[in-house]
Amino acid sequence: MKTLGLPELTTEQIERLCLKAEQVARKTVLSHIPSKQVETLNITTETKGTKPVTLTIDVELALTSSTKNVKIKQIADEAVKQAFQAAEEYLEEIKRHSQT
Repeated sequence: MKTLGLPELTTEQIERLCLKAEQVARKTVLSHIPSKQVETLNITTETKGTKPVTLTIDVELALTSSTKNVKIKQIADEAVKQAFQAAEEYLEEIKRHSQT
């Protein structure tokens, strides 16, 4: 876990953080798998606290039975990784703006 030294986040900033993480996770999954092959795609983002904020991202992915040779866990893990990276970039942006 990385400490960014952020100010306390507002409710709006926390909502944007969760939305950004979810959008990036969804985009990552769908960049690897056509949506017609996705049976279930649930992405959950949850925060605890405002200073420090703790972000949890879960990706539940199930594919149609006709889909073969797809590494579901690897794709879900990549989606989580990309979502955390996007969340960190968003938080860095908030930090830069709070210092000006």
